[in-house]
Amino acid sequence: MSTQDPADPGPSPDPGDPTVQLPTATGLAGPAVQPLLELEGVSRVYGEEVEIYALSDVSLQIMPGEFMSIVGPSGSGKSTMLGLLGVLDLPTSGTVRIAGQDVSALDDPKRSRLRGQSIGFVFQQFHLIPHLSALGNVETALLYRDIRPRERRQRAFEALDQLGLGARADHRPVQMSGGEQQRVALARAIVTEPLMILADEPTGALDSANAAHVLEIFAGLGTPERAVVMVTHDPTVADTALRKVSMRDGRIVADERRVA
Repeated sequence: MSTQDPADPGPSPDPGDPTVQLPTATGLAGPAVQPLLELEGVSRVYGEEVEIYALSDVSLQIMPGEFMSIVGPSGSGKSTMLGLLGVLDLPTSGTVRIAGQDVSALDDPKRSRLRGQSIGFVFQQFHLIPHLSALGNVETALLYRDIRPRERRQRAFEALDQLGLGARADHRPVQMSGGEQQRVALARAIVTEPLMILADEPTGALDSANAAHVLEIFAGLGTPERAVVMVTHDPTVADTALRKVSMRDGRIVADERRVA
């Protein structure tokens, strides 16, 4: 990632997309740090005749460099929170901002572009393409970017190598363990150099040994510019993060930090 003078307002916006203006991660980490992602007074309501509040007046800031977990039992609102943090859904009321940009003010293509530039997703079920190698699966995250094939493959390999899978780059998912498949999914999430890694139950499909290994990797994925956020129902997994946000009945009931 290129180094940027903090006083520099960042790269010029895409002339074909004047609304989305995404600062670089390095720029965000300068003296005037702003949240990577912010929820302000957000509610999400389902139903018409009978309204059900999945989230109720929730405010949250995620800052550069944070390693955060969001934990709660079934029905606590954490899945709805995941959808809003990932810009997969919009709030009924309140504001969701990514790098200062109000996502509700954007149309669908601009929201998709902002999401693709800002967030790397990791899911419980790895969602790897069976007929592609590990390298090919990681490359898919870069297919719609203006990157030459040789550079795309190099970046994909470097992401795999960073997670200890350089020697497995030519293996298909069926030839890999569950822990290795999750690491491929992690490589796919970081290869785009997102501002935030957002993981949904990242250890839910793993045995205890692989889960512990993946959590160690998660702890090392954050940078001064990038946040890592895990959504989980497991308090033990949640406790590995430096900041733990607990949810119940659609509200945040605790926001705890610990020293590394």
